[in-house]
Amino acid sequence: MISVDAIKAALTAVVDPNTGKDLVSSKSAKNIRLEGSDVVLDVELGYPAKSQFDGIRRAVIGAVRGVPGVGNVSVNVYSKVIAHAVQRGVKLMPNVKNIIAVASGKGGVGKSTTAVNLALALAAEGAQVGLLDADIYGPSQPMMMGINARPESLDGKTMEPLENHGLQVSSIGFMIDPDEPMVWRGPIVTQALQQLLEQTNWRDLDYLIVDMPPGTGDVQLTLSQKVPVTGAVIVTTPQDIALLDARKGLKMFEKVGIPIIGIVENMSVHICSNCGHAEPIFGQGGGERMCQEYGVEFLGALPLTMSIREQTDSGKPTVVADPDGQVAAIYKQIARKVAVKVAEKAKDMTSKFPSIVIKND
Repeated sequence: MISVDAIKAALTAVVDPNTGKDLVSSKSAKNIRLEGSDVVLDVELGYPAKSQFDGIRRAVIGAVRGVPGVGNVSVNVYSKVIAHAVQRGVKLMPNVKNIIAVASGKGGVGKSTTAVNLALALAAEGAQVGLLDADIYGPSQPMMMGINARPESLDGKTMEPLENHGLQVSSIGFMIDPDEPMVWRGPIVTQALQQLLEQTNWRDLDYLIVDMPPGTGDVQLTLSQKVPVTGAVIVTTPQDIALLDARKGLKMFEKVGIPIIGIVENMSVHICSNCGHAEPIFGQGGGERMCQEYGVEFLGALPLTMSIREQTDSGKPTVVADPDGQVAAIYKQIARKVAVKVAEKAKDMTSKFPSIVIKND
């Protein structure tokens, strides 16, 4: 006689390749039902992983069929992304479950390229994703996303996000001439950021990726004090001077109570397009050493290749220009690691508690 316990015992041997945990201890296996000798169950993942569904389904069917007496096995694998805890005293935004800041201590390390490809990779894995260009002085996402339009306002107070490649996008670059410099002081810049964030009609986002300006100034402080940030991804190159500034960025987020999701090392190795020779132009292993030093996760390393630059400049970043290529696979792996780290964070419980009002009679 088949029992649910026997099915659960078999499922303990199935390990989620993204979390490293079995489906029972992670509570991913749900609604196990016996219909005669047939078994029906759901597998719920807390992160987007559309490309992984078939592999997980095959592993589950193989394990369950190993139980004596089992006939057909039907498995429904799906993702369910929920809102997670943010800084104390900051409320979640409506229609945005998780905000992820992509930051660097200095410019020129490929932060914007990483942000746009991370957003596209999460969308490719089945998530609803938005991209906010928080670099008010040097907005680059309009060009990278291939969007040349002005946002619409349906009510005269808020604006609709512009869309391309399945992403919802908001940037100050949509509202100014490409050659127009933003000669603004800090308070106006932070006000502009808050308006972009709060007055854009984001639609049911699982993740909002925020492409941060370089440095540790006003915009970063505003983000940490007033915006519900789930976590930050730090982008660096292996170069010592880049790592020096990346450390400052990491320390700043730690000070303001925003968890570091991990570090991405950009331009880690140059591969010659003629002969295939690999050379670490900017040094070697710096990102991994920094992760060990601060006890954070190394999310992945990206090569220094002409194709990444050409594709991004053309308005079709790597993940959409070459979705089955090796570099896109690295971005997707990084995206899954980020999403898994977010899923492992404590759930946001603010909506569970009633408001307590004390009245003087």
